[in-house]
Amino acid sequence: MGLLQEALENIKPLDAGAMKAAAERQDQLTKPAGSLGVLEEISIKLAGITGSVMNEVDMKTIVVMAGDHGVTDEGVSAFPKEVTPQMVMNFVHGGAAINVLARHAGARVVVVDIGVDAQIDNPHVLSMKVKNGTDNFAKGPAMTRDEAIRALEVGIEIAYKEIDSGVKLLATGDMGIGNTTPSSAILLALTGRPVDGLVGRGTGIGNGDLDHKRKVITDAIDMLHPDKNDPIDVLAKVGGLEIAGLAGLIIGAASRRVPVIIDGFISSAAALMAGRISPQSIDYMIASHVSVEPGHRLILEELGLNPMLHMDMRLGEGTGAALAMTLVEAATKIIKEMATFAEAGVSDRELKID
Repeated sequence: MGLLQEALENIKPLDAGAMKAAAERQDQLTKPAGSLGVLEEISIKLAGITGSVMNEVDMKTIVVMAGDHGVTDEGVSAFPKEVTPQMVMNFVHGGAAINVLARHAGARVVVVDIGVDAQIDNPHVLSMKVKNGTDNFAKGPAMTRDEAIRALEVGIEIAYKEIDSGVKLLATGDMGIGNTTPSSAILLALTGRPVDGLVGRGTGIGNGDLDHKRKVITDAIDMLHPDKNDPIDVLAKVGGLEIAGLAGLIIGAASRRVPVIIDGFISSAAALMAGRISPQSIDYMIASHVSVEPGHRLILEELGLNPMLHMDMRLGEGTGAALAMTLVEAATKIIKEMATFAEAGVSDRELKID
């Protein structure tokens, strides 16, 4: 049995009993019922994921998958693909936004070369390269089915490695010039949504380039005919290696009953892919924020996930997920550290919601 299939078979429903116990404890805490809103919802969801009412997320990791895209040859990005390895080294040196926000959240950043079109020899970059970037999907499939599965399994392997080291909370991050194009193509191919309301400007392309980007995507889908009922076929034909790796990370986390925070548009395309491969995996996802990239909101709607933050962000890297980590940790502390009415000697009849 392959690693992917094994992981999929291990993904189970949330623990309803633990969620009920967590909800009951929330109602016993010294506050009006429901008054902490999403913080309460997160603590209940975590109970369902882990099977325990009390949870700690003191060990947190943001996995940044990096890969290049052959479709950048079509002029769909404002930046050249040479920026991808340059940014990978910026992550290593701690100078990127994700490094700053990860330090703020007390999280470790793991940088993975799953498909950068350059040789990166650095001990602080995890080399798991499937190939040197995807092929140009305007000319043919982005990768073979075997390569797509291998990239998914890279993500599963990394999830397992992190969890085995004691990590209790994972988050997704990405780096890959041009990767809003395959993310948009995945959304269009899997949902049949209209292209005009789906494809955004990515790194900041102009109106003419945006029209061209939309045409590249629609023409590729018309040519390749990705099968929406076979998500791995969609991934292979119009996807990206870092997107596949992040989808695998989500599947791996779900198979080990560990929550995973989803970042922005690219990460959410990976989440949509994971959700189509294993609908049960959606229960293990926590949406961090909603990006200004138009497709992001649509993906969250498809997944039925509500973002915690509305910050007008569109950087990726895992930045929104890093911010959300602090809120998830806060939720675990509320249910664990806050006094109950009985403990505090407070009558619950005296507290009412305004």
